[in-house]
Amino acid sequence: MTLQTRTPPTVEEYLDYKRRFSNWGRWGADDQNGALNFITPDVRRAAAALVREGHTISCANPIATRAVVPDEHRNPNGADHRMRVSATGSGDYIGLSYHGYINTHLDALCHRFTAENGELYNGKPISLVTEEGARSHSIDNWRDGIVTRGVLYDIPRLRGTDYVTVGRPVEGWELEDFAREHGIEARPGDAVLLRSGDAPFWAANPDFEFKRPLSTPGVSSSVLEYLYVHDAAILAWDMQEAGGHGLPATVPLHEVAIPHMGMTFVDNANFERLADACAELGRYEFMFSVAPLVVIGGTGSPVNPLATL
Repeated sequence: MTLQTRTPPTVEEYLDYKRRFSNWGRWGADDQNGALNFITPDVRRAAAALVREGHTISCANPIATRAVVPDEHRNPNGADHRMRVSATGSGDYIGLSYHGYINTHLDALCHRFTAENGELYNGKPISLVTEEGARSHSIDNWRDGIVTRGVLYDIPRLRGTDYVTVGRPVEGWELEDFAREHGIEARPGDAVLLRSGDAPFWAANPDFEFKRPLSTPGVSSSVLEYLYVHDAAILAWDMQEAGGHGLPATVPLHEVAIPHMGMTFVDNANFERLADACAELGRYEFMFSVAPLVVIGGTGSPVNPLATL
C-alpha cells in the first residue's frame, strides 16, 4: 500500500493496480458510467448546498489556436478558428483536436484500452470503437452533465511553491496531507481537482522543451490508490502524468483509471483563479459541474468545467 508506506509503487505494484482497482462488473455488465455511479442524487444535493457565495469560476484554458499557444511542440494541432463577418452580423467556425496536453477536455471511457487484451472498460471488445464512432462507452452517455462536490487539492500551496517541479511529482499521500491540513473529508462521488501549477510552470519556464516520452512535471501513479480507496468519481487536473515515471506505460494514470477503474478525467484544466478564491475563503470544497458536447460515438469533448462557491 503506497499510501501507508509513502513510497511510489514498484513496477509490480503498478501492474497489480489493474487488478486491485478494477471496477469491472461492479455496476453490471452493461454499465456505461463507471466511477460516475458514485454520484448519487444525495451527492448532487449535498454539492448544491455548498453554494454560499454564489460565485462561479471557470476551470478551462482558452482553446489553443496558434495565436493563443504558438509552441509547435506543445500545440502541434493548433485549433482552427475562422471568422465570417457581414454587414448584418458575424459567425465563426472552430475545429480542434482536443486530446493531448493543452485543451481542456473530458475523456470518454472508450478513449483508452487495456494493454493486456485490448478491451474497453468492463471487458467490452475494442471492435465496438470504429472510425464512424464508438458504439459503447462514448461521450454522449454523459449528455446530462456531471454535477458533484469538487475538492481542490492545491499541492504547490502545500509545498510552499508556485508549481510542481520535474523529478518531484505529486504523490497520493500529499492529497492526504492536504486534506488533513484543511479539514477535508474525502467522500464517495467527489470530483478530485488536482492543482500542480501548470500555468505558472510554463510562465516561469517558457523555453522548457516539451517532449514525448513526457519530460514535464506532473502526477505520480500513487494518486490512483487515493482515488480508488475514497471512491472518487472523476479526476480533474492541470498537469497530467509526470515524465520519467519508470513504469511500463506511456500515460500510467490514464492506462489504469479509464479502462480498469472506469474513471474519467478532465485533462488540462486551469485552477489558478479557483486556487486564489479557495485560499481567500479558507475552504476548498464547492459544487463542480462539467457538461460535454453531445458527440454521438465520441471519445471525449472539449469542456468548460465550473466551480460554484
